[in-house]
Amino acid sequence: MTEPRTLPPFASDNYAPAHPDVLAAVAAANDGYAVAYGDDPWTARLDARVREVFGAGALAFPVLNGTGANVVSLTALSPRWGGVVVSDVAHVNTDENGAPERVGGLKLLACPSVDGRITPDDVARWAGQRDDVHRAHPAVLSLTQSTELGTVYPLEELRALTHVAHDLGMAVHLDGSRLANAAATLGCSLRALTTDAGVDVVSLGAAKNGGMLGEAVLVLGPDDAPDAASARAREAAAAAVPFLRKATMQLASKTRFVSAQLLALLGEAGDDTVGGAEPLWHRNAAHANAMAGRLRAGLEALGGDAVRVTRPTEANAVFATLPRAAADRLRAVARFYDWADGETPDRVEVRLMCAWDTAPETVDAFVAAAADALA
Repeated sequence: MTEPRTLPPFASDNYAPAHPDVLAAVAAANDGYAVAYGDDPWTARLDARVREVFGAGALAFPVLNGTGANVVSLTALSPRWGGVVVSDVAHVNTDENGAPERVGGLKLLACPSVDGRITPDDVARWAGQRDDVHRAHPAVLSLTQSTELGTVYPLEELRALTHVAHDLGMAVHLDGSRLANAAATLGCSLRALTTDAGVDVVSLGAAKNGGMLGEAVLVLGPDDAPDAASARAREAAAAAVPFLRKATMQLASKTRFVSAQLLALLGEAGDDTVGGAEPLWHRNAAHANAMAGRLRAGLEALGGDAVRVTRPTEANAVFATLPRAAADRLRAVARFYDWADGETPDRVEVRLMCAWDTAPETVDAFVAAAADALA
């Protein structure tokens, strides 16, 4: 039997509990009978709120988990013979057990990334495959914001990527499992990172930012599309998603409990990061990001080359290398994951994630434990 760890984990923001406001929203939704499969008052309110936040034509389809949201989204945007351009570290490429391929029948076309990000040139390189019947037709560009390596696409880079994709006749999907963290970093609205940036369909995350269970597929409005091809892609996705959601086992009978969580995070009418009350999604994400910044600063303050921060800290993740023996000692204090080999065989790169409930004193205690482990 292993000894219990003395600090909360830095392994994943998925480890964090649901936010009390989310639990309260679920409890409030547990009020008598409601029509099943999304024809309920909570889902109707979510639909209205999504239109306020993402644009008048946006549609919300609650689902059960992030992998399901990605599979439904990508399948809705691609023909049966299509391919999906992704980064080599994209969650759909590395951590979904081939679900887009197995369930959606899609070919993933991976591009080498730098700190998790790809460029318009990476997307344009697939242009030659568009008319080759021997190869998967590149039909969708799927981006992750923030990325799996804790970095964020600036707005101008995001717009450049969606522009080249649309010019090539590709639809654009955004894996937004940590979209809130990216928006908090950039100080912008959720709409600015999606509708206004030319994204067509979004997998909207909740679980990593204080939710309990459930995400949503958002199909953005055709009237807000940057061009006719994008508008057609959105219209086709809006028609396909309701059926794909059921066919892929992502339609919850008691959808109200998923909708209530999303509504708690997005806030009611009038909640906004500019003017009105700050919505819960922003408060949670901004705190997680701040704790990651505090953690990075604490590790860097240890000095020397024993701990080397390896990637930009732009959201709620810190990546660093340290001696493997020290990492093992530190893991006895708080759980975290190894990510990759270090600079030498005796070193390892680790990923440290902060969440909505990570406390400053927890971060400081972990840094102190790291100093002890290195000593």
